[in-house]
Amino acid sequence: MTIKEAKIRVDALRRVINEHNRRYYVESLPTISDFEFDLLMQELQGIEKKFPELADTASPTQRVGSDLSEGFAQVEHRYPMLSLGNTYSEEELREFDTRIAKAFDEAYEYVCELKFDGASISLTYAGGALKRAVTRGDGLQGDDVTRNVRTVRSIPLQLHGDNFPEEFEVRGEILLPHSSFESMNREREKQGKTLFANPRNAAAGTLKMLDSKEVARRGLDSFIYYMLGADLPFASHYESLQAARLWGFKVSEHAQKCSDIGAVVDFIRRWETARKNLPYDTDGVVIKVNSLAQQRALGVTAKTPRWAIAYKFKAEQAITKFLSVDYQVGRTGAITPVANLEPVKLAGTVVKRASLHNADQIALLDVRIGDTVYVEKGGEIIPKIVGVDASKHSENLLPLQYITVCPECGTPLVRIDGEAKHFCPNESGCPPQIVGRIIHFASRKAMNIEGLGDETLELLYKNGLVKNVADLYDLRKAQIARLERMGDKSAENILQGLENSKKAPFARVLFALGIRYVGETTAKKLAEAFGSLDALQNATFEQLLEVDEIGEQIAKSALTFFGEEKNQLLLGKLREVGLCFTAEKQQRFSSELEGLTFVITGTLSRPRDEFKQIIEQHGGKATSTISGSTSYLLAGEKAGSKIQKAEKLLVKVIDENQFLELISKTY
Repeated sequence: MTIKEAKIRVDALRRVINEHNRRYYVESLPTISDFEFDLLMQELQGIEKKFPELADTASPTQRVGSDLSEGFAQVEHRYPMLSLGNTYSEEELREFDTRIAKAFDEAYEYVCELKFDGASISLTYAGGALKRAVTRGDGLQGDDVTRNVRTVRSIPLQLHGDNFPEEFEVRGEILLPHSSFESMNREREKQGKTLFANPRNAAAGTLKMLDSKEVARRGLDSFIYYMLGADLPFASHYESLQAARLWGFKVSEHAQKCSDIGAVVDFIRRWETARKNLPYDTDGVVIKVNSLAQQRALGVTAKTPRWAIAYKFKAEQAITKFLSVDYQVGRTGAITPVANLEPVKLAGTVVKRASLHNADQIALLDVRIGDTVYVEKGGEIIPKIVGVDASKHSENLLPLQYITVCPECGTPLVRIDGEAKHFCPNESGCPPQIVGRIIHFASRKAMNIEGLGDETLELLYKNGLVKNVADLYDLRKAQIARLERMGDKSAENILQGLENSKKAPFARVLFALGIRYVGETTAKKLAEAFGSLDALQNATFEQLLEVDEIGEQIAKSALTFFGEEKNQLLLGKLREVGLCFTAEKQQRFSSELEGLTFVITGTLSRPRDEFKQIIEQHGGKATSTISGSTSYLLAGEKAGSKIQKAEKLLVKVIDENQFLELISKTY
């Protein structure tokens, strides 16, 4: 066979195999046997092996995965992956409909879709071929998991037909069908491994595996539910779903157009029961305005689209016996009581433990060891005790006495005013707190130190090699290699991971420090606002409050952290090893807004974050609270009470056009 003949045959085989994949995995209407399909695949694999120059990442043979073991690159989303507003009541759903009705003088309709319980994914296609697959991440950027997604057989590597846009994006859900989940857990049980708690977590964990060959074996599935692009040839969302199905995507056949909110409610009521017969998990219904023009007119907030809402089904309950209680200590010292239960099946999984939250919740429930209790999954994921069966509640059972000392170090517990939980104040001597802070520091969203998993960090701590996060950077190869389950290769990987972590940006370093109440998003806002650790350490309480979404609780926590001598010494050591304590400077277009402070309110033509970015790019500052030092209130439609507050403080109120005039010289 010549290279020319091979190319013709390979192209033909790929087309045929892709078509059979579509019929089998998307339409569930196979037209050939598994044996016939395997023969076609074997022939294609043989030719590709003989002619490696014909290799193509879009070939169906690539679905088998590879054994490559590398991390995931962070990719910025072209279109932010927003969350949906949630509701659990028909009343709130009708309020949503009322808001939509007020926005238009014309007719509108909805599309109702089942809300799949899996891991969100964004897929980019160019020239009809899968170009990139990215997880939701923080909504602005996610992990590039293209290699793993190529193994999901219901996701087309090459689109069917030829009438698709040159480049576009689809959003969907990667999920694990019940059959795959049960099979996976049976295998893990045989191997003596911990069972997965539920299909959703198993799907998300599988998607992040470094061995794509193992990903391919686990039987992930997918559904596509939204399309994005510059010039999509559709007038409605429903129309785009039908086109996606023709191009080879798996789109739920249960999506339905609804002419009014009454039809939406009927859809929800029907699926609240019918969903239990589906071969995969769903936790609600997503309701979207169908017209794409009306979607654009409604716009989005910083976090959610105004044209869609998710109705969440009520959580399922089970009845079982409360056997005992354990008290867990978190990295911040917070104590969480956890109930041990007689195993009971709930929402497709066996539940043996459930959260009791805090002392107040225990007292409110009056739950006692030996009680028969009601358990449900909050959001159908985290089990919790929600009540006691009064008919089986015996007065002979003793009230549960909440512990008064730390179960790990024996230190008397404290309870801070306004806090629901008890805390162990022994930050520097309580093992779970110390190890928890180190684990948090090394975690993927923080310093992302390759090779330092939870068990390895616990091993390093127990052997006296690390007592705080700075000690990680003093580790030597010989120290690590001699530990149990370690060796030279593991030690080298850890040291390389530590060296790579020094490139982490300031915002992630700040998050990694584990300052109470400073999560990933808050750390980004503080890093952007102050630009460096030195500026943040020297910030006053008032200056911290000026930062968008920073309240008194976070400001006090930051001041306490930076004011403690042990933390100052720790930061000094981290500075010496070369961690990044300065944020990258944002691109600056002009100084037109230098010295001016803006507060943004109301509905504008684009998300508030975009206006904030424009303000900063021209030298200004955007905050969330109006004060006497605010220069302008940028107000859109439905601005609300901030208008009155601005008038009282003599702050000038401007609209979008007036704002653009301020920077007209350069914008």
